[in-house]
This record gives sequence, structure tokens and C-alpha cells, in this order.
Amino acid sequence: MRVIVIGGLGNFGARICQRLAQEPGLTVIAASRSTGGGVHTFSSGQTVTTLPLDIHSTDFETRLAEAAPGLVIHCAGPFQGQDYRVAKAACAVGAHYLDLADGRDFVEHFSTNVDAQAKAAGVLAISGASSVPGLSSAVVDHLAKSFTRVDSIRTVIAPGQQAARGIATIKAVFGYAGLAFARWNGGAWRKQYGWQDIRRFSFVGLGPRLGAACDVPDLALFPARYPGVRDVEFHAALELGIQHICLWLAAALRRLGVPLPIDRWAARLDAISARVLDPLGSDMGAMKVQVRGVLEGGKQGCLTWQLTAPGGNGPEIPCMAAVLLACKLAKNELHLTGAFPCMGLLELEEFEVEFQRWKFTTATAEESQ
Repeated sequence: MRVIVIGGLGNFGARICQRLAQEPGLTVIAASRSTGGGVHTFSSGQTVTTLPLDIHSTDFETRLAEAAPGLVIHCAGPFQGQDYRVAKAACAVGAHYLDLADGRDFVEHFSTNVDAQAKAAGVLAISGASSVPGLSSAVVDHLAKSFTRVDSIRTVIAPGQQAARGIATIKAVFGYAGLAFARWNGGAWRKQYGWQDIRRFSFVGLGPRLGAACDVPDLALFPARYPGVRDVEFHAALELGIQHICLWLAAALRRLGVPLPIDRWAARLDAISARVLDPLGSDMGAMKVQVRGVLEGGKQGCLTWQLTAPGGNGPEIPCMAAVLLACKLAKNELHLTGAFPCMGLLELEEFEVEFQRWKFTTATAEESQ
């Protein structure tokens, strides 16, 4: 299978290219608007064929068709504000499609906008094949098996300060800081603001961190996927408190109407952070999913799953769902057609081989109410 990875030389796309290039039967091509074609050598020593491709060009679909992909993986974020031209172009050329989108609206409305084209082409198109909702929903599905009723779901992602961030990810976070979004809370939709609601979260092996509210696809998708749930929340827990305070202040000013285009400062702020703040942090990251409700046997309970990612390899986590799905498509193990958010397609156990590859550890614990 020929796999075209759009944004294949970026933070996440490069990781996916290097990982999939190890799989027999896959021909991986890194597409980027910044390449002139030829061969690119990664710092790992691996090489990949490159393809100049700009998703915003008028001849994008024609150029994609010429590349003859069997699968297109879209990693060129941020997805907040993007349309569905890449997914529709993939369908038009008869290729399956995956993306790493974490934009809430993009993933929530993906099926409505792409399903007809995917079914007509007889291909599978999946959005959100990333940490959320790809991995997070697999964890909740796994934990929910122990409950007769799920009352609340809380997800916290805690990146290591020294882990590579990627400009698109920073732009996405800055883009909704201080902006209102809806969260399912107390069985009703209530208003919350990006990078507000700062709380302290604990992580085994990491110690406590501050976490702030973020707008992600899970907030829109989980209330329907888990009927009866009354609370769904998501926080990001940066390692250094000073970053939280600065982002909180910027978000608060935007709430007051101050027009701060902080998403445009992403590259500059990332460079400053790398020089000044990274030496103060670590390379250890984590992801934590907590489910509360009524356990088998009728007692109230809480199960918490934590993944710990050492060595600065936390950015591999958003790539895993796409890698696993690409391998399943190449082996013809997925027989669906149409467009879907990335939920119910992967079991948590399927991620274990990737966790072990990067020496990530996971543990599930029952906590007191």
C-alpha cells in the first residue's frame, strides 16, 4: 500500500513516516509544501521519499491523484478552522483517509461532511486518530466494562517540558485560549473557557501539576457515546506553573475583549520556551483517564488509568492510533466504508505493542470516592 503522509516532515508526520516505514508492504511518502522532492534523511538515519504537495493549492487533488495513494494520513494541523478538502480529495482519488485532528468542530462534523464521498468511493475515512479521541475513547471503553453506569469521565494530558511540541499544536492551544466552548457538566451543556479552570492534578511518578481546561473532540462526542454520563472534562497539565499562569492571564484578557492574537506568536514563544524554560523541566510526560460511576456489584467507584512516557517520547502518543489503523488497513482488517470519528475502531490492548516499543508504562488503579 502506498501511504502519503501530508505534513510528513513535521513533528507528528515525521514520527508516523519513520514508524510506518518499518512495516512490510507499505511504501511511505512524506508530502510537504516545504520540500522539493527527492529523499529526506531523518535524525534517526531513516530515509523517506518526499513529495512536494500543498493542500491549499488549486491543483492539490490532481497532484494527489498523480501520487496514487492507497492511504492518505493528514498531519498538517492545526485543524481548528480547516475545511475537509484533504479528506474529500482522498476519497475522490480512491484512497482511505486518516487524520490526527484534535479540533473539536472538525472531528465532530467530519462524518456529516465526508461520509457520502467516502461511501461513494468505497473507502474508510477516520478523523481524530490521535490521543483524542482515538486513544482516550479506547481507554474509556476499556474502563467502562467494569461499570454498570458511567457518571463522569475526566482526561488529563501532561506533556514533558522537554518533549517536542510542534508549532501547529501550540497554535491550536493558543487559538482557543480564553474562548468559550460547551462542556457537558451536571447533565447539561454549560459554558467553559479555554485555558481557564486551573486545577491541581496528581500523577504517579510525576508529582502534582496544574491543569487547565481545553476544547477537544471528546467534549462533544463522549456524552452521546456513553449514555447517562453527567460530566465530561478535559485538561492539559503543563509541567511548569509559570506557563499556566501566563496562558491563564492571556486567556483572561481575551475573555475581557482584549484582541490578543497569541496563536500568531506560537513560533516565537516556542523558541523562547525552548531556550529559557525547557532546561527547567523534564522529558517525562503522562496521560490520565478517570471514570467514575457504579461498579459491578452496585457500589460507587472510580477507576484511573495512567500512561507514563519517559525519554521525551510523549509526542509518539498522538501518532499511535493512526499507525495502528494504517497497519490494519494495509492488512485488509477493516471492512467499513464511510466517514467516522476515531472511536470503537481500536481496543486498548492493541496499543500495547506501541507502548512497549517506546517503553511506556500503564497502570489502572481503583481509587476511593
